[in-house]
Amino acid sequence: MIEVLLALVVAALVSPLVARARGVAPFVLATAPAYGCFRFVRMIVGLDPMPEWRRPWVEPLGVELALRVDGLSALFAVLILGIGTLIVIYGGRYLAQHRDLGRFYALLFTFMASMLGLVLADDAITLFVFWEGTSLSSYLLIGFDHEERSARVAARKALLVTGTGGLALLGGFVLLHHMTGTWALSAWIDGANAIAAHPLSTWALALVLLGALTKSAQFPFHFWLPAAMAGPTPVSAYLHSATMVKAGVFLLARLSPLWSGSAPWTYTLVAVGSATMLLSAWSALRFSDLKSVLAYTTTMALGLLVLLLGFGDEASVVAAMTYLVVHALYKGALFMVAGSVDHGAHTRDLDALSGLGRTMKITTAAAVLACASMAGLPPFLGFVGKEVAYEANLGAGALGFVALAVGVVANAALVAGAYVVGVRPFFGAPSDAAKHAHDDVLLAAPPVVLAALGLVAGLMPAWLDGPVGGAAGAILAGAPDVHLSLWHGLTPALGASLGTYALGGGVAFLAVRLRHSSAFATWVRPFTELPPQVFERALLSMVRIADRITDAIYVGKLRRYVMVVLGAAVVGLVVSTSTHDALVWPGFDGIHVHEAALLILLVVSSTVAAFAEPAMRAIIAVGISGYCVAIVYLLFGAPDVAMTQFAIETLTVILVVLTLLHLPDLAFERPRPYSAARDFVISAGVGTMVSALLLSNLAGPLPARISEWYLQHSVPDAHGRNVVNVILVDFRGFDTWGEITVLTIAGLGVFALLRRRARTNEVRRSS
Repeated sequence: MIEVLLALVVAALVSPLVARARGVAPFVLATAPAYGCFRFVRMIVGLDPMPEWRRPWVEPLGVELALRVDGLSALFAVLILGIGTLIVIYGGRYLAQHRDLGRFYALLFTFMASMLGLVLADDAITLFVFWEGTSLSSYLLIGFDHEERSARVAARKALLVTGTGGLALLGGFVLLHHMTGTWALSAWIDGANAIAAHPLSTWALALVLLGALTKSAQFPFHFWLPAAMAGPTPVSAYLHSATMVKAGVFLLARLSPLWSGSAPWTYTLVAVGSATMLLSAWSALRFSDLKSVLAYTTTMALGLLVLLLGFGDEASVVAAMTYLVVHALYKGALFMVAGSVDHGAHTRDLDALSGLGRTMKITTAAAVLACASMAGLPPFLGFVGKEVAYEANLGAGALGFVALAVGVVANAALVAGAYVVGVRPFFGAPSDAAKHAHDDVLLAAPPVVLAALGLVAGLMPAWLDGPVGGAAGAILAGAPDVHLSLWHGLTPALGASLGTYALGGGVAFLAVRLRHSSAFATWVRPFTELPPQVFERALLSMVRIADRITDAIYVGKLRRYVMVVLGAAVVGLVVSTSTHDALVWPGFDGIHVHEAALLILLVVSSTVAAFAEPAMRAIIAVGISGYCVAIVYLLFGAPDVAMTQFAIETLTVILVVLTLLHLPDLAFERPRPYSAARDFVISAGVGTMVSALLLSNLAGPLPARISEWYLQHSVPDAHGRNVVNVILVDFRGFDTWGEITVLTIAGLGVFALLRRRARTNEVRRSS
């Protein structure tokens, strides 16, 4: 298990070098996912045990690098690695002439490793890290052709939507950890009853659902997936059919035991899934771009999976796992068919394609087989998946009948979409684009493999009983009795299928008219255009608000910047102290005359510094206040700190005075009287609040553990008897080194400026 992940990481690192051998690189690199697929297939069929691997990661927080294989993760792993193997070969040929083929492979394997780690993770933080890894790598893959604005916009949209969902998911994980005291997903599932009864359970559910639904492009977050078609076709075929968009489905399946059967879970997922199914399937008929049609039908399939997991009973979970395989096979094939058509005919416009079957026979075979499974026709696996989904809906009560009606209407549009994608471009009189089209074996063979698997699995669906049953059993915490078959008899589900075919045939007959109908475009516009417009307007509004805040604060005046920072500090301190218990004041034994005089001098010098108009007078007043602070250190037994303060104050005053003397006559801005009073109030407020907090801390017993540790380890570990020096040089050596580095850089900057000025003066004198 861990060796498969490492193999993918190694492939990502070496792929830019291997990709230079363009002829053999795809086959060499494909060995890594092919090996991993082989290993997980052996686990599914029972030839190898399903392992578990754990290592401490962030021990104080109880975070582990934990990976675990069960039926659910093994099924996802086979799809990720199996289809990934074909994508590596397909992508190598599709982008054979691209100058950045090595970068493509590096990003592809990075994504593949992230997705595999996501489905294997048994620790919430581990899962989240891999989750964000898929978001970042998919962002780079979608924007692979970054010179094109459409690719950059699509990548940004995908990252912002899925990244926001990822932050919500992290919040949900934190709440679940708060409820259980552990990050282990398996422990959460074991304690599902306690989680469901916790007052924070609903909040955790809402955050987890937000993360999952954004990742799987559910309404109203669906708009990022069609936009992501701006990426290269191999990216679309892999990320948006079989892997990334299934991450949200996987999360729902993995955490289903925590909330399955509860009203918020069921009603939310059924409602969102139904709306996504219905609107996506019909919206697909609006577009003439082949990849856009496939993108919306992908969203439809994801909606069906979410709906089935929302019901959560045994039949629905089995149906979801079956359709997971169905969709991965036919949609991966169809996206690769779209790339093959684009490569051979140089267009994806459905209005410009017909008769491709005469010149692209292999691609035509793959398209027909995959679309037959997409339409749910027997004897393909799509028919089996549709039947078990209908049967699950029929057994889910009144809400199930509503879902069945939605499914029939949505699947009818899917049948029409299959006709639009798999029949019209390949049959009929050849178009101009078709006359010059050609097949490419390395582009046509991978989709043929996936489409043929859909046919073979449909003829022998019992082969999937074990994988589907194992995945469903991991969700249901019990092995279900799975018997997939092509013929279920004369059942209500078969009647629903016949109704789907009849309605779908009528819609297919009208498909071209619907695509060019302005009324139909108006009907689907709230789903296809309104959400992305709202997103872009919201993003633009945020930018404008940020610009206004920036313009209001950053006015080019240091006085304003310091005022804002210190004013915010005062407000924060006041609010934080007012919401807690009253400050505790330490007891005073009395104050001596010299201490009172020192305090008065400090207050007077600070006040003079705030209101003094000549800069020199203010500098002198600031220096006096600094010396007063140094004397305070001396009186309270810190002579080393006092000497440092004396040195710093003396050096600062001298440098500032010398600087003012050598500066040209500049018209310094004189603060207005009310400005000086305002600055004084803010400064006094900061000083008062900080002093109050320090005095309150001094009122209680100071923790001695840290002091005792430094005293005990100063001599034996650092070989120094001056504890302060040991802390600065040894225990906090990196901190001190950083401060020295900052001072050095600042000094070099000043030296460079002075040297430049000196050279400028020399040039002037010489001229």
